[in-house]
Amino acid sequence: MSQTTRTLLKVLVEQRGWRYVDFERHFRRAAAEILDGSARNLTVSESQFRRWTSGRVQTLPAPEARQVLEHMFGVDSVSLFGPPPSPALPAPAFNLEDEISMTAHDAQREASATAAESISDTTLDQLREDVTTLARGYSSTAAFDVWRRAKELREAAETERDRTQVPAQKQELLILAGQACALLATAAFDLGSMDGARRLSRAAALYGETARFDPLRAFAGGTLAYIAYFQNQPAEGARLARRAQAFTGLGDVARRRLAAIEARALGYVGDVPSARRALDVSRQEGSGLTDDLHDEVAGEFGFNAERLAMSNSSTCLLIGDAEGAEAAAKRSLELAAAKPAAVRSVKVVGGAAADLAMAWLLRGDLDRAVEVMPPVWEVPRGLRSPGILARTARVRRALAGAQYRAAPRAIEVAERIEDFTRVSDTHQLGHGAGPLAALEG
Repeated sequence: MSQTTRTLLKVLVEQRGWRYVDFERHFRRAAAEILDGSARNLTVSESQFRRWTSGRVQTLPAPEARQVLEHMFGVDSVSLFGPPPSPALPAPAFNLEDEISMTAHDAQREASATAAESISDTTLDQLREDVTTLARGYSSTAAFDVWRRAKELREAAETERDRTQVPAQKQELLILAGQACALLATAAFDLGSMDGARRLSRAAALYGETARFDPLRAFAGGTLAYIAYFQNQPAEGARLARRAQAFTGLGDVARRRLAAIEARALGYVGDVPSARRALDVSRQEGSGLTDDLHDEVAGEFGFNAERLAMSNSSTCLLIGDAEGAEAAAKRSLELAAAKPAAVRSVKVVGGAAADLAMAWLLRGDLDRAVEVMPPVWEVPRGLRSPGILARTARVRRALAGAQYRAAPRAIEVAERIEDFTRVSDTHQLGHGAGPLAALEG
């Protein structure tokens, strides 16, 4: 080729305002689009770029390079390395749509690189919203689905925490990762994995400690107390619940939850006076205090009135107070019934119904006990957590006692409870039997 000092290639590059880095980036992208195999990694050095645009090329580039250049500019390679057309002739057209698309992708990637030491508010907002949505939808979501999503969210929060150097963002991402970890713990519990739930609860507490966010530490402490109770360690459960109540910055909901868990553990121990005192604390209206986890995020982190009443009905059963259990279970069912079906927890309704049936059995009324059981059967298999399985196991044990064992209705309900447990996801995973003892006694 001739020693032309100015080529069409140079003119086209100048029209686009490309420097070497711009040219090389577009060249690599074009190579990836049109070439196969190892040739897709084709690139061009800065010295080669200078030769191509200076007119010092004696022979045309290799075939792959020519293909890439022709794809980039829509002009054959011979014309590219020849002189530009005369001023009277229009320069060859280029694909404006491709140019805009490539520029937009480049700008997006470079903007992300520029912001590498922080993350966007949009990313943080989305993570916060996703964790909140999962927590609020927990009661109507199968535990395995919660597990899978919470795992993704914790990993996403950790990934973003590695990207940012902004202290405020790091702290919030720690809190979000901790909230996801707390949901993982609850899902593990509902799936029957007590050891996994305990480890994850401790991890959530560590997240809260690192982030200096006491509501998360208190929630994790309450979960640890609940797990201890279900593992036949009620004294340890009561101790953990009391310790969690010592954290500062907790709202009334958090304190009611911890008092209810303490009451349940004390009831199982058989310390009736202390259990009644804890029950009274859990029912107190409080002083209107709130916190950012139990009240703002709420959902599984909350502890609404019907859930509190259901928990207290179980405690009353443990201390032999059938009348108190009946009143609390009925209150739970009434509060739940007043809510729209879309936000009503079938787990709470089923648990309260089982407690109400047990209260009637303690009072010698089999017919009424059978009549209140239908909400139990409506709990989907994926939502049959150890809590509701323990409640139905207690009913089944009572039906097998001398007072009822010969009654046809008692036999029918007992068999139905057996089927209810057998097909639950928790039982299918092989964890259905262990934690039930806590409520059978």
